[in-house]
Amino acid sequence: MKTKTVRSARSNPADGAAPATANKQAAQRDAIPEAVRLKLFRKQVESRVCEKRAHDLFLQNLVKGTSHLSIGQEAVAAGVAAAMDKDDYSFLTFRGHHHALARGASMTAVLGELMGRQCGLMGGKGGSMHLSDASLNIMASYAVLGAQLPIAAGAAWSAQYRGARQAVVAFFGDGTANIGAFHEALNLAAVWKLPVVFVCENNLYMEYTRTRTVTPVEHPAADRAASYGLERIIIDGNDPEAVYLSARAALDKARAGHGPSMIECMTYRQCGHSRADPAKYRPPGELEEWLERDPLKLYRERLLSQGFAESALVRIEQEAKAAVDRATEEAKASPVPSVEVAFKDVWSDGGIAWRN
Repeated sequence: MKTKTVRSARSNPADGAAPATANKQAAQRDAIPEAVRLKLFRKQVESRVCEKRAHDLFLQNLVKGTSHLSIGQEAVAAGVAAAMDKDDYSFLTFRGHHHALARGASMTAVLGELMGRQCGLMGGKGGSMHLSDASLNIMASYAVLGAQLPIAAGAAWSAQYRGARQAVVAFFGDGTANIGAFHEALNLAAVWKLPVVFVCENNLYMEYTRTRTVTPVEHPAADRAASYGLERIIIDGNDPEAVYLSARAALDKARAGHGPSMIECMTYRQCGHSRADPAKYRPPGELEEWLERDPLKLYRERLLSQGFAESALVRIEQEAKAAVDRATEEAKASPVPSVEVAFKDVWSDGGIAWRN
């Protein structure tokens, strides 16, 4: 069984590692360029302000349908996106706003889609759970649990067949690790050595149920990795640098033809499962404990301790707030789609007639 040092979600990822391993991890962190660190901070800030605005718009009855926020999980999206090449493919879950934003989707297009407006990523007919932008290689988010995993394996097979240096990243939640598609996709990817990286965002809960109460292993993704000949990789999902380094290593491995990886990122959603969930099932004090480990708060403090000017971080925060204000007004001003749009992109020729 291949094993990688477990990095605790409650401590520094290097804690408990051998001195040589800890030194290597520290050297890798030190080698991260300043521009990448600022990008990691910016992407987290942009995701946070955009998702908070989405919540506000829902309270104004402007967001149509349901939505699943990822407040508290921004470090995973920021870290993985920073490690990806432009040509790589992303496959998202229904909790995918932060991933779309991290790959470069505009706030206007994301908020417009949530509000059912023409400026949205899908022209206003997809909604929160169906974000896609082929120009950015965001190959859709999926409302069906685990549906994206076999499709991501297919996209990876396509890249392998074409001899392209593209890699694929498929995100999923801890509950998806109990779905058959999870096992089928991993099995196929391992057998064919596909260039795909599976990233589990373990936020401890399925819909309303604590994952460990219905799963026989503590880490539903990583503890099953050995079954497919993969390393057991568990990292602090609230640390964007740890995510970035792990994703970069896995993507390099995939591009080199050495097959898939599975990374389990320990994180926490600071809101309920969906807009209708007050999350009263959480034990007292749990949310407060995780708020102290808020990824934005911790990373801001780290950058300041490393000598980054606070004025630079404040500027990023101000720019993000200005951007979300601008995007909100642009989305509000965009018209709703016409009825005819319901029949657009349904068939390859754009027609709506019944076909045999």
